[in-house]
Amino acid sequence: MSLVPTSSDFSAPYLYHELVNDRIRTLHREAEEHRMAARITRVRKARRDVRRAQERLSRALSLGL
Repeated sequence: MSLVPTSSDFSAPYLYHELVNDRIRTLHREAEEHRMAARITRVRKARRDVRRAQERLSRALSLGL
């Protein structure tokens, strides 16, 4: 039995199985892209928070508090 499908092996179950596997790969890729976008959003928020905290600290130090 060959691991490479021949024209006689292209039955409906094989094609369905390939479509399912392709969809699973697509969903995994989309999930990874979503996780990456979420990480980028968290990093940007953290940077904004740090910048705001630094500004508050600078203001407080300049007032002599």
